[in-house]
Formats: sequence, C-alpha cells, structure tokens
Amino acid sequence: MALDRWAYTKDVTLAFIRPGKPVENAFIESFNGRIRQECLTRHYVPDLEDARKTLEQRRMRYNDLRPHRSLNGMTPEGFAQQWRAKHDVNNTLKLSQEPVQTKGEGH
Repeated sequence: MALDRWAYTKDVTLAFIRPGKPVENAFIESFNGRIRQECLTRHYVPDLEDARKTLEQRRMRYNDLRPHRSLNGMTPEGFAQQWRAKHDVNNTLKLSQEPVQTKGEGH
C-alpha cells in the first residue's frame, strides 16, 4: 500500500516480475541465492531480528572489510587511508584572494 502511494505521488510506474519468471531479473535472483548460500544457510536464525543482525554483519564484512579487486586488493578503509595520505587532505591548499588575470588583462 505504501509503495503504491509513493509511486502514485511520484508519477512512477511500477513493474513487477511475473510469478514463475525469475529470469526477468537474473541479477537480483543471483544476489538472493548468494545471500541464502553465504549467510542464511550457514547461520541458525531463530527470528527476524537475528536474521537482520546476521545480514547486517555480512553486509559490513562484504562492503567494508573484505579486499576489493577494484581497489587493487585493498579494503575500502585501507584505500581511503592511503588516498588521504597521498592527497594530504589535512593540509589543503590556500587559494589566493587575488583575482586571476586572463589573457589581455593588465598587459
């Protein structure tokens, strides 16, 4: 009901996967299978709150703590620390308050 209301107020047309047609969104089906395999089937989750806690821990490990190929094998935090050190973000450049002269000005 809330989704319908939101979509109506934002002029969004909702499109749902037809029952029995999971290949219409193979990405999410693959993701759901991976979550079930890597997380929920490996852990006993007695209730919804425990499932949420288990999934949040997995999300944090996956997004924040594991090395990423796109970051040359570094964790996001390690990459951020290296980037801050390389770019010396604590010592930012102070720009002159004088206007920049363009060609032809002041000559």
